[in-house]
Amino acid sequence: MNERWSLDSLYKGYDDPAYEQDFQKLDQCTDKINAFPDWKNENDKHATLTNIIEVLEEMVTLSSKLGSFISLSQSTNTQDSETTAQMNRFQHKLSESSKAIAMINRFIANIDDLEAMIAQDEALQPYQYMLIQTKADAKYLLSDEVEEVITKMDLSGGTAWGDMQSYLTSIVTAEYEGKEVTLSEIRNMAYSEDKDTRKKAYEAELKAYEKIDDAISFSLNEIKSQVNTISSLRGYDSPLDMTLHQSRMQRQTLDAMFAAMDEYMPVFHAYLKRKGELLGYKNGLPWFELFAPLGSSHQSFTIEDAKAYLIDHFKGFAPDLADMIETAFDEDWIDFFPRKGKVGGAFCSNLPYLKASRVLTNFDGAIGDVVTLAHELGHAYHGKQIEDHLPLNWDYSMPVAETASTFNENIIMNAAIDAAEGEEKIALIENQLQDLTQIMCDIYSRYLFETAVFEASKDRFLFAKDLKELMLECQRKAYGDGLDQEYLHPYMWVCKSHYYGSDLSFYNFPYAFGGLFARGLIVKYQQEGESFVPKYRALLHATTVSSVEDVAKMADIDVTDKAFWVSALKTAEARIQEFLELTK
Repeated sequence: MNERWSLDSLYKGYDDPAYEQDFQKLDQCTDKINAFPDWKNENDKHATLTNIIEVLEEMVTLSSKLGSFISLSQSTNTQDSETTAQMNRFQHKLSESSKAIAMINRFIANIDDLEAMIAQDEALQPYQYMLIQTKADAKYLLSDEVEEVITKMDLSGGTAWGDMQSYLTSIVTAEYEGKEVTLSEIRNMAYSEDKDTRKKAYEAELKAYEKIDDAISFSLNEIKSQVNTISSLRGYDSPLDMTLHQSRMQRQTLDAMFAAMDEYMPVFHAYLKRKGELLGYKNGLPWFELFAPLGSSHQSFTIEDAKAYLIDHFKGFAPDLADMIETAFDEDWIDFFPRKGKVGGAFCSNLPYLKASRVLTNFDGAIGDVVTLAHELGHAYHGKQIEDHLPLNWDYSMPVAETASTFNENIIMNAAIDAAEGEEKIALIENQLQDLTQIMCDIYSRYLFETAVFEASKDRFLFAKDLKELMLECQRKAYGDGLDQEYLHPYMWVCKSHYYGSDLSFYNFPYAFGGLFARGLIVKYQQEGESFVPKYRALLHATTVSSVEDVAKMADIDVTDKAFWVSALKTAEARIQEFLELTK
C-alpha cells in the first residue's frame, strides 16, 4: 500500500508513447467533429445521428482519459510547469470543436421525429434521456459562432481565474510557531485536542489569507461576472436558474429543501451553543472550535487502520462496497497526505473507462479524516454503479453527485455510534454533528454568499474587504446565535474552490441535498433491510439518465414535498437531542 496514488494505468508520464498517441487520436476526432457540416445528411438524419454518437463517444473517452491524467497530476503538484503546459494544450484542443458541437446539438434538436427514431433503434435507446434533454436544451443555445467564442474566451477568462485561485491557495504558507506550514496543514490543526493550538492555527490561517485575498477577489469577481453575462445571454432568469436546469432539478425541490432547513436551523444552533458551553464559552461557539473534539475518544488512525475500519463497517451493508474499498487501498487509488503544491480538501475522480477511481485527501489520522475517506469512496462506489453505461451517459448531475458519499458517512458513523458507550459515544455523536452542521449551517451560508455575490457583481466590483463583510453577514444569518459573533471566518470565500468554476455555479446546495437525501435513504434502509440494497444500486445507476426527481421516485420519495426533508431532518434532530441529553 502506497501513500500516493498511481496514475500508471492512465499513462506513465507525458513521455509515455500512449499519451501522445491518444492526443493524436483526439486531434483526428476533433477534425472529424469540425467537419460535421460536410458529412451531415439532412435527408438521412438517422444515419447522421448514428455517426454523431459514434464520434462523440470516441471524443468523450479520449478526452476523459487525457483530461483526468492531466488534472490529477496537477492536483498533487500545482507548480509543475509541464503539467500546466499540457493542461493549456488540452483545453485549447477541446475548445476547437465548440462551434461544431453547438451545430451538432442544434441538428439533434431539429429532428422532428426524434422520439420515434429512438423507439425504432435499439442502439439509440440507451441515449434516450440524453437526446431528449439535448433537444430541450436547444432553446438556450446561442449562434454557433458565439458558442465558439464563449468556449475559447473562457480559457483566458473564467478558467484562468479559477486556476489562479487553485494555484495561490496551494502554495500560500502560514506562519505557525516560527515555521512555515501549508494551508492544508494549518486547517487540519482545527481538529487538534489542544485549545491553544486550535486558536493559534485559526489566527495563522486568517493571517495567511491576507497575502492572497486581493488577487483572489479578482478571481471571484471576474468568474461571477462572466457567468452573469452568459446566463443572461442564454435566456436564463439567473445563474441559479441555469444551474438548476443543468442539474436536472426543479426549483420546487430546492425551495422545499431550504424551507425545511430554515425550520430546523434553531435545532443546530442549540447544538453549537451546548458545545460552546462544554468548552467554557458563554456567547456561543467560536469558529476555531467548530471541529474541536469532545468526549474521551483519542482515536488516531494510520492508513492501515483506516482501511480495516472502513471495510469492517461496510461489509455488513454491501460486500461489493467493502471489496471496492479494499481494492482502492491495495491498488493505489488514494493520495493520502498533505504536501506543498498539493491542493487542499478532498475529492474523488471516477474513471469509468478503467472501472476505477482516484481519491485525493489530506489525511491527518483523526476520525474526521476516516469519515472523509468514507465520503470520497462513496463517490467511487457511485462510479462503480455507472461504469457500464455508454460513454455519453457517464456524467451525473451535482445534487445526486453527493448521494452515495453522504450515505457512506451515515452508514459508518451510525454503526460506530451504536457500538460505542460513555465518553466514546459522545465523541462520535459530536463528530457526526460537526458534519451535519456543515451541510446545514455552513452550506446555507455559502449558498447565501454566492447568491449575494452574483447579484452585487452585476453593477459593482467587490473588493476583498467587501467580500469579507458579505461572508460574515451570511455566516451570522446561517449560524445565528450558535456561534460567537466575534469569532467567525471572513475568508471562507478564499479557501473554498467550489466558487471558482466558470461552468459550475452553486456547488453548495448539492451537499445539503446529498446529506439530507442520504439520511432519507438511510431511513428506507432501516425499514427495508437487505431488500433495499439492490434498489439503492439501481438508484445510483439511474442518476446519469434521469432527473433528480425521477431518481428519488425509485425509492418512493417525493423531493418536491417539504415533508420528505422534514422526515430526514427529524433524524438529525433526534441525534442532537441525544447529544444534549448525554451532555447535560
